[in-house]
Amino acid sequence: MPDVAQPIVFLTLFLLTMGLFSNRIKPVVLFMSAVMVFLVSGLLRPVDFLQGFANQQVGTIVLLILISAGLRKNFNISLLFDGIFRAAHTTRSFLLSMMCFVSTTSAFINNTPMVAVMTPYVYDWGKKRNVAPSKLLIPLSYATMLGGMITLIGTSTNLVMQGFLEQHALPLLVYEDFLYLGLLVTVIGIAYILLAGPHLLPDNKDKLELFKESAREYIVETRISQGSGLDGKTVAEARLRSLKGVYLVDIIRDKKIISPVSPKERLLADDKLLFAGDTKKIVELVKNNKGLLLPKPNGSFIGNNLDITEVVIPVNSPLSGKVVKESDFRNGYDAAIVAIHRNGERLRGRIGDIRLQVGDLLLLTTGNNFHRQNDISKGLYVISKIQKAAPDNQLNSLLFLAILSGTVLLIITGLLELFLGLLILFTALVTLRLFTIADLRKEMDYNLVAILVCALAIGNVMIGTGAAGSIAGALMGSLAPYGKVGLLVGLFSLTVLLTTFITNAAAVSIVFPIAYSLCTDMQVDGTPYYVAIAFAASCAFMTPIGYQTNLMVYGPGGYRFSDYFKIGLPLTIIYSVTCLIFITLRYNFQI
Repeated sequence: MPDVAQPIVFLTLFLLTMGLFSNRIKPVVLFMSAVMVFLVSGLLRPVDFLQGFANQQVGTIVLLILISAGLRKNFNISLLFDGIFRAAHTTRSFLLSMMCFVSTTSAFINNTPMVAVMTPYVYDWGKKRNVAPSKLLIPLSYATMLGGMITLIGTSTNLVMQGFLEQHALPLLVYEDFLYLGLLVTVIGIAYILLAGPHLLPDNKDKLELFKESAREYIVETRISQGSGLDGKTVAEARLRSLKGVYLVDIIRDKKIISPVSPKERLLADDKLLFAGDTKKIVELVKNNKGLLLPKPNGSFIGNNLDITEVVIPVNSPLSGKVVKESDFRNGYDAAIVAIHRNGERLRGRIGDIRLQVGDLLLLTTGNNFHRQNDISKGLYVISKIQKAAPDNQLNSLLFLAILSGTVLLIITGLLELFLGLLILFTALVTLRLFTIADLRKEMDYNLVAILVCALAIGNVMIGTGAAGSIAGALMGSLAPYGKVGLLVGLFSLTVLLTTFITNAAAVSIVFPIAYSLCTDMQVDGTPYYVAIAFAASCAFMTPIGYQTNLMVYGPGGYRFSDYFKIGLPLTIIYSVTCLIFITLRYNFQI
């Protein structure tokens, strides 16, 4: 049905983009829905969709994520960081050494795991020196984004672009297409952050310090009096399980903390009960219940003895989009939520009714099994620093390091193909028992794989139906008077606009077919345009939602959307101008 094919594509693409902009529905659901529309309408064959799972570049992304996770699991990264940053005694010197290290490492290791590893360390470094985390965490995210553009494998965006080129039998981009421009924007970006960061980044107070200073805004401590009618009753019998606006967090008995609290737990006289939620409701509870007393001044147990842990909800968390009371949080994580911070502010109201979002910062009281259960479910990133145990098998770890060094050398010299080299490294991890099936289930980001495959399918539909050609024709008609440079600026600007509000993979999947049709019609080499799109897709500095590393530091830094815009807008302009001038000169565009 060629007469309605393009309208179906344009309508689906419009709804997909609006859905991504709204941020109300998970991206993977939107992408799968768009592909389903194309499959049902006959615009996409099932075999063409399934070919995306066999795309070598998608496989490369998966292997990079898993290998990065294996390195993080088996090697004490904190000790490495301590050695690297030992000489950094001031905030500016730490920022410089941290960003240089992170950007260099992100050129070879997927930047999402890199931020996951570095965030607790950077956060802890600031706390020890009374430096607000908000002064350090956006620079961490931006440095990984900049450094990821130095090489082909530094970010999934570059590999997605390679996937499109591979599918259409076009010449693949090479390391030189990324190396020089990547180094240039990284150096300029780091210099800008060092100069402007102290003035443009907010000075947000550490949430744990805020908790200690004003614990009663989070938790109210009560005590069961002698002769109370609550003495001997279970929590359920005392009707303390389903209170309106508040909930029972912990019980403190003879300096022992009972957490989380079971409905069958039996209450005793002199037990200290800690309630979280609306503190006015807690005061009403005490007034209406003759068996509960508020503590005497300076007699509070809060702040010194509670194990308060700070965590953030990452992009691939199973908790994202769930209401707290429906998530079975206490049993699943052996922890209770004390407070939730979003957009730099504490959320009010009944915690159990709050729907969790990516980037939310949670304050938890944790039980003994919290860290083990979180490792299994992988729903939270712990921001407070955790000392990782040394690997059990030092011999296997040393052997893997030897294999890693040899494989990287072979890849760099061109004697070994990248995908095959990564496959060898992953096989070595599994063979040496440094990576298990349980680790695979925990670390594998199935949502990302689905989005990448769907993005490739959507791009093929746009090209196959001529929809991309129509958009390219309109773009060429409006920018033709400005020549090739005008078209380059147009494609770059369109990609930056999209990647600011939607995922970079989505931005590439929308703009690549347009550039492909444009270059085919003009009969020109598309390499400079594809390089421009790849770099523009990583120019997501102005909002926290355009790039997942921005979301990962959003909660821990206590940031607002405006904080990203304030420091990100000038960086976006500097980055864009640098890229456009460099590409124009390197690929001999005629001005």
